[in-house]
Amino acid sequence: MKPAVFHELLGEKHFTKVQPATFVNLTQRYRNQDAAKTVSLDKLNNAEWKSYFGLFVPFPNSFKSPLALCYHGHQFGSYNPYIGDGRGFLYAQLIENKTKRLMDLGTKGSGKTPFSRSGDGRLTLKGAFREVLASEYLIALGVNTCKILSVFETEEKLQRQDEPSPTRAAVLVRLSHSHIRIGSFQRLAYLNQHEEILKLARYVVKYYYPKLDYDIAPKELLKHLLKSLVENVAEMVAGWMSSGFVHGVLNTDNFNLTGESFDYGPWRFLVKMDFNFTAAYFDHDERYSYGKQPEAALWALCRFADCLVEFVSEKELEKELSEFYPKMQSALFKKLCWRFGVLPPADIKEDVFISLFFNATSKSKINLDYLFHKYYAGFEPKTLQTESKEIIPFLEILSVQKARQASRPEYFSQSLASSLSIDEVEDIWSCISERDDWTKFEKKIKIIKDYGTALRVE
Repeated sequence: MKPAVFHELLGEKHFTKVQPATFVNLTQRYRNQDAAKTVSLDKLNNAEWKSYFGLFVPFPNSFKSPLALCYHGHQFGSYNPYIGDGRGFLYAQLIENKTKRLMDLGTKGSGKTPFSRSGDGRLTLKGAFREVLASEYLIALGVNTCKILSVFETEEKLQRQDEPSPTRAAVLVRLSHSHIRIGSFQRLAYLNQHEEILKLARYVVKYYYPKLDYDIAPKELLKHLLKSLVENVAEMVAGWMSSGFVHGVLNTDNFNLTGESFDYGPWRFLVKMDFNFTAAYFDHDERYSYGKQPEAALWALCRFADCLVEFVSEKELEKELSEFYPKMQSALFKKLCWRFGVLPPADIKEDVFISLFFNATSKSKINLDYLFHKYYAGFEPKTLQTESKEIIPFLEILSVQKARQASRPEYFSQSLASSLSIDEVEDIWSCISERDDWTKFEKKIKIIKDYGTALRVE
């Protein structure tokens, strides 16, 4: 399959050609060899890496110039027709080695575009650093997420309200299964470009849902696409909930058409169970709190379904949307069991197990990282004597479940390291900002990868 397909198949109604910013000085801060290997980029030398991911020299057989994609979106519930790729662009498309799926290379902090409005088109180094940590930890925890491929510090100085300024700047490249968002369809519906909706849907199905038939009647095509997206988003949100992850900004332009988590701004990982916790300081109404993430995701899916009403009846769309909560519950049940290292029990209903987990962790206020680490499969029941009475009923059920691995990985016999609280993040960042010391960051990335490896041991 030829990778450079987006502009050829969809045309300029969906993007604007742009030029990347020119960066005088570039210092490589992060190179993701694991992600690079999946698209055969791991053999690049340092000069080539800088050329592609700092200077944005075009890849062979891909775009000659980057594409800033057009989209609208609901931002905290209010529709905004004036957004789009404002500080990033779709830079190239490659083929993943294992799955043969189309992969998108998207940037952040790569300069102004026609959609930048009053923004400078730049990204802070701290913002890039936080995106790397969030994506790596979610990958370790089995959540469907983009991968941060590269970060270069640009040596510019930026002014920001939410960071001590002037602050350091960076340019980031992420690898994902789609750069197209729910907001991409919302824009076309807003403009009454219904044939473009159908064209975009066929593109999405052909290149991101290869098991579906992209050349069938419009009604069936869109129903199948919605059904698949509902399943993928349910899986993604279940991953957030089982990880104690709070995304922070779940606007419709932050949901892509493959159900892959991305764009990590004011994220947090819960230390203790708190359904009302919000990651964004500007989310005054707690619209995107930890406990409301499933509701926010379904709301975004409903807005996608709104774009399809010219082709599919509301009743049929509602039927597909009604599957979101059952699918999310089933996925959450399996993901919680997976993270605790046990096989899903057959004698406990999914909703009972989930309710017991959330009730016990909410009442006990137990440290979640401690809980997942200490009580991974194979723990001794006698250790329960040291815990609060609120958490014991859940741990007693957990203790009699069958482990999903042949033996408990040695990782879980060591002291707790698999965590990513905001205090840890700020401590790591202070070493970078004050002394340009990246040692703790590199160590934390290794710990996170080791955790992911331990969770996947057969």
